[in-house]
Amino acid sequence: MLNDIYNAIDPVAFSIGPFSVRWYGIAYILGFVCAALIVYAVARHWKIRYGGYYVLTLTIFCAVGVIIGARLGYCLIYGQGYYLQHPLQIFAVSNGGMSFHGAMVGMLLAVFIYAVIYRMPFMTLSDLLVIGIPIGLFFGRCANFINGELYGAPTDLPWGVDFTGTGIFYHPSQLYEGLLEGLVIFLVLFILSRRLPPFPRGTFSGFFLILYGCFRILLEFVRLPDAQMGYFFGTWGTMGQLLSLPMVIIGILLLIYARHTHHPQAGIGKVPAETAESD
Repeated sequence: MLNDIYNAIDPVAFSIGPFSVRWYGIAYILGFVCAALIVYAVARHWKIRYGGYYVLTLTIFCAVGVIIGARLGYCLIYGQGYYLQHPLQIFAVSNGGMSFHGAMVGMLLAVFIYAVIYRMPFMTLSDLLVIGIPIGLFFGRCANFINGELYGAPTDLPWGVDFTGTGIFYHPSQLYEGLLEGLVIFLVLFILSRRLPPFPRGTFSGFFLILYGCFRILLEFVRLPDAQMGYFFGTWGTMGQLLSLPMVIIGILLLIYARHTHHPQAGIGKVPAETAESD
């Protein structure tokens, strides 16, 4: 059934003359919009004064950081020097090549700059954002499935998909990731966010890093590595696993930090700059 669905969906959602809109681009837009709505809703639930202006500006900062970080991360980590020799190809985003770990670094830098400019607590912003990010991951992985990229190892399971048109069926690992890294993490963090007063600063960021890192490490065992990278240790050990391991460690340290410091989530938003709390 999944194979029929894959074959029925065109990666190009629609075209207007020479201009084509791909599902991948739509997934990015949906991800940012849904994440912004979730951040706004959770902030209101936490009784944080976080108006629409701040949500909009934070979303713009994050979008720029994610896109730049994802592209540069891919070029530096997976490019194997190609983009250093052909720097103009860095801007050829339509040819594909985005890295989640690069996107995460880019977003964190953007949020740090935003926190400094608006004098808002970085860790509270981070905790809010990681509750919305998984929905963006879900849309992104669905778009990966539609594009027929980042698929898993060959399988004879009934939900295998022939991504290559060669009659070989592969694990739809994009959907596995969308389910675990997207929906499951979102549900866990969103349920935790219902508690009042909210858990201390760093709790949600820590849980996100641990859950994403663990899920990514496990799912990489059924996902084929990037062809240019391969495995680092015979038949296992991918770049995704190596980059995800530090996420788990940092997540554990953040939970320890949250438990011992017990800083409450700060009231941010429409407050005078001189009285806004900062981490």
